[in-house]
Amino acid sequence: MAGKRKPSAEHEDKSMKFERLAERRVNEVIKKIRLIGNLANRRNYSYSEEHAKQILDALESEMRALKSQFRSDPETQGSRFSFRNK
Repeated sequence: MAGKRKPSAEHEDKSMKFERLAERRVNEVIKKIRLIGNLANRRNYSYSEEHAKQILDALESEMRALKSQFRSDPETQGSRFSFRNK
């Protein structure tokens, strides 16, 4: 069985840690995105189409950056969201 190596314990630990953290973090983000979706309820909130566009643009930008990181081509990190017309 040349070429087939059993993963080291350290590698398995890193893989298990990745899965544990990824599941927790992704589920947290999904909950937060759903909370942002609640803001679309016009019975409870008043917002402009520009507000909605800025929110969606910010989320899409972060998703592009995330995809880039997993492709080993990281973009600038650390950006924070705020409405442009404050």
